[in-house]
Amino acid sequence: MSSVSPSAEIIPAQASPFPFFSPVPKPHVTRVAVLGSTGSIGKSTLEVIGASSGKLAATALSAHASLAELARQATEVRPRWLIATDAAAAKAHPWPPLPGGVELLVGPEGLERAVTSSEVDVVVSAIVGSAGLRGTWAALEAGKTIALANKETLVMAGPLVTELARQRKTAILPVDSEHSAVFQALQAGRRSELRRIVLTASGGPFRNYTPEQLAKVTVDDALAHPTWKMGPKITVDSATLMNKALEIIEARWLFDLDADQIAVVIHPQSIVHSMVEWVDGSVIAQLSPPDMKLPIQYALTYPERQPGVAAKFDWTRSCRLEFEPADAERYPALGLGMEAARRGGTTGAVLNAANEAAVAGFLKGKLKFTQIVPLVKSVLEHHHFDPSPSLDRLLVLDGWARQEVVRCIGT
Repeated sequence: MSSVSPSAEIIPAQASPFPFFSPVPKPHVTRVAVLGSTGSIGKSTLEVIGASSGKLAATALSAHASLAELARQATEVRPRWLIATDAAAAKAHPWPPLPGGVELLVGPEGLERAVTSSEVDVVVSAIVGSAGLRGTWAALEAGKTIALANKETLVMAGPLVTELARQRKTAILPVDSEHSAVFQALQAGRRSELRRIVLTASGGPFRNYTPEQLAKVTVDDALAHPTWKMGPKITVDSATLMNKALEIIEARWLFDLDADQIAVVIHPQSIVHSMVEWVDGSVIAQLSPPDMKLPIQYALTYPERQPGVAAKFDWTRSCRLEFEPADAERYPALGLGMEAARRGGTTGAVLNAANEAAVAGFLKGKLKFTQIVPLVKSVLEHHHFDPSPSLDRLLVLDGWARQEVVRCIGT
């Protein structure tokens, strides 16, 4: 299944020529549910909301394990709902008295209740990994606008998710800096004029390492990203470039592209967040300092641009921008991403699950850095491919892929 192409080539004012981005009327105050509020994206989202002069309000906050931080956020933000998605952890946690008017919800059912409520306008999907799919799905079913930071949602179930968004006539707005950049640049032309999009990658901390050096990479080495501050899983993905593989798959579904319309280039400074190339050779790029608050704010305020707290350029200082080809031999994860984007079906779900489990193994010291991608490739090659899976089938294969990785590396 491919997402629906636009019915008109002329771009109306304040609209997008690409699927899932049609702006919806904004209420006086946009009420936001932040799924994964204790992570790096969630915390940045709360900064954006806090600086919005009352135009944005945090109505629901969720966390899985960082419950002390979640309780602290409740005191600071005073949302309508606080959601602890791990019921066992929530039961064992010594909750302090919550502010008046804040209701604690527990488990997946609590999450679903919040995201489907009429008191929520936009859902920021920022839960890391495949765990973010269920909350996003429930919000889409309820017709909520999605500000999507959880790329795994589209990696796992791109055709199903985009079809659901089309049926519910709701918007999926990108929060990933690369996809936000593409989204912004796409508004410079018509769909028929697009040649391709170019995703930029920093190359991570090991861009110039020899194979011998890569074999000795430690967990601490992998977590020292040169330009971005992110959670451990995403930081490791940035070092292997698996994050870019996942972004290739996400872009394929989010922008309704063929895999051959997606390219990757290494850009160490992380200032050009991605580019769009048109058929006449023109390239439109979006530039900004590496600060996630900008794409978060754009997703929450689209189609408007407003003053905010994101870092700004200092044009009085010298700046150099470099671009290098992405070497497929050096970054084999990119080939896996292209394969999954071309084949679709169950490949994205298996690739994502195997990678999550392999990265977890690396972070626990059970796997070498150089073994992550080969192990993911092996699991992908040995799964039973289904070109048109159901959501239940994808979730079953998600579990299977994780078990395969655990079997290979040991518990």
